[in-house]
Amino acid sequence: MATRGFEGRRPPAELADRIPPGQSLTDGFPVLSAGPTPRIATADWAFTLKSGPRPIKKWSWAEFQALPQTKMTRDIHCVTKWSKLNTPWAGVTVDDLLADAGIEPATPFMLAHSYDGYSTNVPAADLLDGKAMVATHYEGKPLTPEHGGPARLLVPHLYFWKSAKWVNGLQFTERDEPGFWELRGYHIHGDPWREQRFRGD
Repeated sequence: MATRGFEGRRPPAELADRIPPGQSLTDGFPVLSAGPTPRIATADWAFTLKSGPRPIKKWSWAEFQALPQTKMTRDIHCVTKWSKLNTPWAGVTVDDLLADAGIEPATPFMLAHSYDGYSTNVPAADLLDGKAMVATHYEGKPLTPEHGGPARLLVPHLYFWKSAKWVNGLQFTERDEPGFWELRGYHIHGDPWREQRFRGD
């Protein structure tokens, strides 16, 4: 895991209700990853929605950009104890992906998959009703590879390891299957307000 540029500070009193327990504010945007940063050209990028092993629908980059585009400004919180407020994103909500595929949630559970082999589990309820998107832009600019570009999952109400970088698919699963960090001791859900950092929290 790599990190750059994190300088934490205590939140002012007027922001205390936006900062989960144990977190500190940062004005930067630390870079963290489980391995080397992949470089995926948009011409080679595709996103697949699956139910178990069965593909439901696949979008190319051009097809993905033709879907309804949504802007979202949210606070984000990393398990390494930094928080960043008012982060502006744009992309396609998970609701709009399912609508374009013409399906309702197939199971209560999902796995996000990435180009580098990373995966993370997220309950479907945490991805729907405007709670999450596949983000392609940050601060009005295309996502850089270091921050997960060309596309990353954004689930801002959970710890940021759930917002998988370099995402290339979502898979409905019959059970809540742990992903990369969950298999290595991180919490199965990851709610910052309940300090669900590690297994047993």
